[in-house]
Amino acid sequence: MIGCQRSLFSIPSDVVYLNTAYMSPLMNSVVDAINYGAKLKASPWDLTINDFFENSESARTLFANLVNVNSKNIALVPSASYGLETAAKNLKVGSGRSVVMLENQFPSHVYPWQRLVNETGGKLIKVKEKKDRNLTELVLEFINEQCAIVAVPNVLWTNGLMLDLPSISLRCKEVGAALVLDLTQSVGAVNTDLEKIDPDFAVVAAYKWMMSPYSTGYLYVSEKHWNGEPLEGNWISRRDGKNFSNLVNYTDQYEDGAVRFDMGERANFALLPGSIEALKQLHKWGIKNIEKTLQQNNSTLSDQLRSLGFVIPSDADRGPHFIGAIQPKNSPKDLMKILASNKIYLSERGGVLRITPNVWNNHEDYQKFLTTVSAVL
Repeated sequence: MIGCQRSLFSIPSDVVYLNTAYMSPLMNSVVDAINYGAKLKASPWDLTINDFFENSESARTLFANLVNVNSKNIALVPSASYGLETAAKNLKVGSGRSVVMLENQFPSHVYPWQRLVNETGGKLIKVKEKKDRNLTELVLEFINEQCAIVAVPNVLWTNGLMLDLPSISLRCKEVGAALVLDLTQSVGAVNTDLEKIDPDFAVVAAYKWMMSPYSTGYLYVSEKHWNGEPLEGNWISRRDGKNFSNLVNYTDQYEDGAVRFDMGERANFALLPGSIEALKQLHKWGIKNIEKTLQQNNSTLSDQLRSLGFVIPSDADRGPHFIGAIQPKNSPKDLMKILASNKIYLSERGGVLRITPNVWNNHEDYQKFLTTVSAVL
């Protein structure tokens, strides 16, 4: 268990922030690192060629270690949509074949596949939730010989329902389907072993559970796709890119690994230092410790909310860090406004309240939240 880490953040004592699924606050150390990095651009005469490369490799390595893969598997991307479009550009569907996804999954993990089937044929299959069925079992039913791609998250962003990715990956390999994952709502809070899961592509937007600056993220690319086509034709991922005086001698050769899929201007002098600082802190805490802490806190909070009439998936079916709660019938229609007026912040997606605490929350936060909700029911 990790004790309350509120002192590392600038969160006012009267604010109850239960909304990591929307966006995490930045740690003070991350803000300091961003400020330091931004000032580098104020004096570009002090920047060296190594400044364009060293932080990129540090972030790549720190993230790779977090998810148990080689740093050569990781590309630096600005968003989930960037990574997922990269995956779609390097995969095909075709007539009579399908892309399997969840109903109501995040739009960035839908639009690339809509485009792909429009261009190459095939169809989308959106797996619907059923009250009496496990979500993983429902997905597995549609992974057959006609399935070309399985495009799913680890945790559904609206309600926190969780998928068993190793089981899904095994089935994909049995039928020859590609597996593409959006792990934005899980990596950083749920222990994730990408070597074990072995997807084709997996993307993480880092501004939520990774506690990193906005417009930062990571793309895992399996070795089988290292010769694929990147979204951009940038220079920094090419062979001998460090030789600035030689860049006019154009080359089709890339550096080894997934680096060819890096975004342009990846050497963001302001954001990368912040990302590195956040990654270092996640390593200090340990993802398994974060998961255990959030699991225990959320299990207790879920039981208390159920006693007030909220409907919440069982602990076995939801992410340990994520509570998706359906309000009781006697709940006021303006509950979100009531909570916000008391400086209690969470979010609502698809008619479900998303309650997603983190290591900055304390006992007083939970009590204020429960007391406020109890008073209006």
